[in-house]
Amino acid sequence: MDAIDIMVEEHSNIERMLKVIRKMCIKVLNHEEIDYKNFYKIIDFVRNYADKHHHSKEETILFTKLSQGEGNHIGKISVEGMLVEHDLGRLFIMNLENALKKFEEGDMDSRVDIIANSIGYTDLLKRHIFKENNALYKFARKNLSDEDLKEINEKANEVEKIALDKKIQEKYLNILEELERSI
Repeated sequence: MDAIDIMVEEHSNIERMLKVIRKMCIKVLNHEEIDYKNFYKIIDFVRNYADKHHHSKEETILFTKLSQGEGNHIGKISVEGMLVEHDLGRLFIMNLENALKKFEEGDMDSRVDIIANSIGYTDLLKRHIFKENNALYKFARKNLSDEDLKEINEKANEVEKIALDKKIQEKYLNILEELERSI
């Protein structure tokens, strides 16, 4: 399967989770009953599906190819921007986890940090996904050689096969569906 098509599909799943996160934050804001443990499921999804599975393909396969070559300043600069955003997303998730721990220890004010980091993450990722789908991926298709695209597809499909064998996609899509039903 085409690696970029796979990444676009994964973006759709990540966007579904962003909607879940936002709805959960609205419940926190409105003091509605909420299972805060579901935020840990979100963190698991983000770290292992969005980051480890999806972002690692971008970072180790696609971005590497886009950064190679003399005179490829646009590709290199674009990749640097995406990498910075990946790291910022990791920071939001780390801060979310810390806020959840404080909440569990009885710090009710940490709810504002739960909301702030969750919404910061969702806003970042919505914009990030838009840039990748509508600019970076199109740039890659237009500027990489057929040979480079073939190599990207082969490497990404290897990653996908390993993940399928470990049932990564199944596990995290099930978590996503469970959370969608719960809100």
